[in-house]
Amino acid sequence: MTLKLSARQEWVMQSEIRNMSIECDRIGGINLSQGVCDTEIPLSVRREAQEAIESGVNTYTHYAGFQELREAIAVKQKKFTGMKVNSETEIIVSAGATGALYCACLALLNPEDEVIVFEPFYGYHISTLVATGAVPVYVRMSPPDWSFLMADLEKIVTSKTRCIIINSPANPSGKVFTETELKQLADFAARHDLFVFTDEIYEHFLYDGRIHIPPATLPGMWDRTITISGLSKTFSITGWRIGYCICDARWAQTIGYFSDLVYVCAPAPLQTGVAKGLLTLETSYYENLSNEYAKKRDLICNGLSMAGLKPNIPQGAYYVLADISSLPGKNSKERAMYLLRKTGVACVPGEAFYHDDSGEYLARFCFAKDDDVLAEACGRLASLKSL
Repeated sequence: MTLKLSARQEWVMQSEIRNMSIECDRIGGINLSQGVCDTEIPLSVRREAQEAIESGVNTYTHYAGFQELREAIAVKQKKFTGMKVNSETEIIVSAGATGALYCACLALLNPEDEVIVFEPFYGYHISTLVATGAVPVYVRMSPPDWSFLMADLEKIVTSKTRCIIINSPANPSGKVFTETELKQLADFAARHDLFVFTDEIYEHFLYDGRIHIPPATLPGMWDRTITISGLSKTFSITGWRIGYCICDARWAQTIGYFSDLVYVCAPAPLQTGVAKGLLTLETSYYENLSNEYAKKRDLICNGLSMAGLKPNIPQGAYYVLADISSLPGKNSKERAMYLLRKTGVACVPGEAFYHDDSGEYLARFCFAKDDDVLAEACGRLASLKSL
């Protein structure tokens, strides 16, 4: 038989993040691998979605999403970042931030275009680039603060470079790009005439007084920036798949057409629920997110330290990369599996976030969990000291 899978199957293999979740479920462990975010959904968001279903809001929406949701997104952007957005022409609602990124790549990148990605990276960014025929090239960030050198960007930029991806706050490192860094990157993008794709899904998870600065708000950056975010993390609705991109109308319409082709629309009643939350939740809700998750961060980082797994303290998001070199194993996957077998705590091997073997001594732990779950995980990790 000559029938076989397409060549694309090589880059769509099960991610290491999901692999570790499956292994964790198999033994009934504590899943600190996948960022499922199992904290409570805001009541107003739940109730509005339920009412929308009951009242018949269950058919296709406009390809760009419900106007009420786009208006709510525009209001939120103005309130938190000062960004002025035309809700009719500059916002596309899609199937999560991942869906928005995929459609932006389809609309703006050609096969063999090179895209600069900071490393450690989020694996779905790489898979999305490869899926659309783009070529990722890497700039290394160094712990513990995940700094980088502009000289490294200048070394890898070529005539084929089309775009740079900025993830801030970042998964998996927790890095929050500073204003100085963003201005340097803005100048770099302008000089080399690049698009800037920004993944800002963790924009409300910030610690130690740090602030989130959307690159699109910097001088001269609106025309070339595709701002991508969503509500999966902010409202703890990762399974709802409500994300969006914000950009100049010249790019938005085609991104919307690709979203229509691939996804048709994000779930209609869930769009309504999210719009309600954006319009009714007070600023204190978002401030409390940072305060609440800062405590969770400190809890897991203290637990890792006590277990002899030195954490790189995250500045934002809800992940921490820790040094697991003290664990037995030939690579990060073997070390992560050892940890799971001995403690019942699942993490993601560091190799999932690097294109080479540079992550062999790292693992990512997610702390988007209820406090009692985190406390139990820390107690289990402490058992490593007695092994």
